[in-house]
Amino acid sequence: MKKVFREIIVPLSVPTRYHHDYVEHYQAITFGSGRLLLFAGDQKIEHLNDDFYGSDIDLADQHPEHLFRIAASADVGVFAAQMGLIARYAHAYKAIRYLVKINAKTNLCPTSCVEPQSLALQSVDQVLEFERNSGLSIVGFGYTIYLGSAFEHIMLAQASALIYQAHRHGKLVVLWMYPRGASVKDEKNASLIAGAAGVGTALGADFVKVNVPEGRDAFDQAQQLQQAVSAAGNTGVLCSGGGKVSSVQLLEHVYHQIHTGGVAGVALGRNIHQRSLDQACVLIKALKVLLHEDEDLEAARNMITFE
Repeated sequence: MKKVFREIIVPLSVPTRYHHDYVEHYQAITFGSGRLLLFAGDQKIEHLNDDFYGSDIDLADQHPEHLFRIAASADVGVFAAQMGLIARYAHAYKAIRYLVKINAKTNLCPTSCVEPQSLALQSVDQVLEFERNSGLSIVGFGYTIYLGSAFEHIMLAQASALIYQAHRHGKLVVLWMYPRGASVKDEKNASLIAGAAGVGTALGADFVKVNVPEGRDAFDQAQQLQQAVSAAGNTGVLCSGGGKVSSVQLLEHVYHQIHTGGVAGVALGRNIHQRSLDQACVLIKALKVLLHEDEDLEAARNMITFE
């Protein structure tokens, strides 16, 4: 087991009999480091086909199974996707640690046309029944909240109930915390992002996924993340990966986010699945060296041989 860089705090909402399960899940997805690499596959609904087909996207990404092949081959910390997608493919990928993304919406209705709202597709009980019947390892749940939306009160209530129910069974919860709506003028404002992280903590989340603030460079952005990490307290902050960049550039950003910003990990989708299986696996291995083994940036860079 690797050195634990972050102390694991079991919330009081987790019953004593499930403390071991909660810690075991936390240790498994962070490889004992307390830092998480979340591989996001929920974009099949969120971004439709835009993220899976294009001139700079590997042809394999057109098929949903590409996501599962990467998650299994690279042994990511946790693979997040909707339950329906998991049900279609996980029979051949039972070793993956899954996080079920409970809610979802497409991007067909932009914020300029309608206030964003994303409601639960399943209940916690339905997912737990699915886990029992399938024999899969479902370590937790994910949920997106659009703070600032006219419907934020509905999403806040659903997320709060989700966290309570998930913790009752020793499961973890990651909240996607995105300020978004007609009243939100700057989604990348550092103070607003910090506020969103703080809301996630107030709801009891184990990790919050936030966008990276605007900045001059990777170091400046990481410095601004300190505000969100402080606001989140003992809830782990995960940085969203955003659009695809070079592997070396991604490693530089992640390094600064960890060591300057103090975040607890990253949640990546396009920067992983838009590459070939081999390239995605090499990149994930380099990311794990940074996250779980606390190696320096040069060690991770030297692993990238395809760019």
